[in-house]
Amino acid sequence: MSMFEDHKERIVTGFALLAAVFIIGLIDNFFIMWLVFGGVYILAFKEAVRLFEVQNDGLLPFAVGLWLVAGIYPYGDDLFVLAGVAYASAVAFNKEIQWKDFFPFIYPTAGILFMFTMYQEYGVLSLLWLLAVVALTDVGAYAVGKSIGKTPFCETSPNKTMEGVVGGIAVATIGGAFVGLTIVDFSVGFFVSFAVAVNSIFGDLFESSLKRAAGVKDSGDLLPGHGGVLDRIDGYLFGGIVMLVLLRGLV
Repeated sequence: MSMFEDHKERIVTGFALLAAVFIIGLIDNFFIMWLVFGGVYILAFKEAVRLFEVQNDGLLPFAVGLWLVAGIYPYGDDLFVLAGVAYASAVAFNKEIQWKDFFPFIYPTAGILFMFTMYQEYGVLSLLWLLAVVALTDVGAYAVGKSIGKTPFCETSPNKTMEGVVGGIAVATIGGAFVGLTIVDFSVGFFVSFAVAVNSIFGDLFESSLKRAAGVKDSGDLLPGHGGVLDRIDGYLFGGIVMLVLLRGLV
């Protein structure tokens, strides 16, 4: 009971998010999925602007415009590349434009676009697979780290241990391989799950490095007990990119 009271906000928010994801997955409607991903993207984009300490207030309309195009253009990952080409051209033309302002169009934009494209190409079950792998990585790392973790993993995230990281990857790889059977065979599922689990760890580390550089504990305060949107999706932003690339290459 004391453990529930200590983490009440986090647990309640977690179950609310899980219920929302479950309902959206059951509905499995393109327009609703586009709206949900878009809402998450804009909130995460605004948090990234703060973490990167970008001073340009005129970036949000471009992010909204990019997402509007993603609703009608079938290859969202291509839009990320085109945005890069367009911005590089603008930097070359106008020396006053800073590359730093483009950072939020890399992170979290690339990960969100790749995940949305994966939904379009491989369906809602691919998102379920991604969700399972990243969640199992987090849960496995926490459980193993708390029970036998002793060796620090890296300075970026002092709370992570090598034992926890290895345990989380192992749990996610095995569990994810079975979830992936809805799309691929076991051997492919095992390899993809392993790669996604590893990269979800580094997605979490990347966001931690941004927060440390910005001198903040959380990316935001929207989700009680969890922090901001980026705090919840950091592992998915790296894992989603890797999963789509591997699915295209192996399936």
